[in-house]
Amino acid sequence: MAETKTADKPESTTRKGPATIGRAYITALSNHDLDAAEALWKPGSVDHLVGMADIKVPGEFRPWFANLFAAMPDFSMEILSVTAQKERAAVHSIARGTFDGSAKFEGLSPNGAKVELAILDLITVSDGKIVDNYGFLNGAEMARQLGALPPQGSFAEKAAAGAVNARVAAAKLIERARSSR
Repeated sequence: MAETKTADKPESTTRKGPATIGRAYITALSNHDLDAAEALWKPGSVDHLVGMADIKVPGEFRPWFANLFAAMPDFSMEILSVTAQKERAAVHSIARGTFDGSAKFEGLSPNGAKVELAILDLITVSDGKIVDNYGFLNGAEMARQLGALPPQGSFAEKAAAGAVNARVAAAKLIERARSSR
């Protein structure tokens, strides 16, 4: 595990600096410890899972992550690196899980799919609490791994792209026909 710390003060003198808080947050989620994870947040803050959800803490936080853990009971996150500067920490991790639980996830029923995704959380900390997080992941890759999109480069993916291109071409033809009247 690599860790990079860049700040005005060394992390050890700030005790609850962004690198420490960011690491604690991802570890709590990996351990399915919603009490510990939620306790790191300032109430009224938002966890932005870019392209998926904006989760208000505390009201929406626990139900969203409890559902994720019910859908993927073996969900875990491995921290690869933490880089911090001033009030922000960037936590690079790998999320893994098997979609074989008892709950739907993002509208999909469990199907036994294995998921492994790189995630980057950009966490902002103020007074020892998380006040903002932007979690970035490749949503299309997640959908592929969950079976909601065809595999990259497959015939099905090429057919879907062809259908989109045909729709665009038809729309252009219709617009040209209307314009020439």
